[in-house]
Amino acid sequence: MAAIDTREEEAIRALTERLTETHRVTHTPDEVAAAVAEAHASFHGRPVRDFVPVLVERKARAALTERPAKGR
Repeated sequence: MAAIDTREEEAIRALTERLTETHRVTHTPDEVAAAVAEAHASFHGRPVRDFVPVLVERKARAALTERPAKGR
């Protein structure tokens, strides 16, 4: 199970970096990290983890697109 957790953590870290770069003009890195963390937390306790990074990316991207930046 540790290998799965490590892969998921790496995927979430890479996703955070991608979204930070994509939204660098409109959102601070902290806002992006918060959106990713919120999306990731919504899948806590779910038994099937294979698609969590993809689902987190969709959810975080939608959140960043829908809400205005506070820090910019």
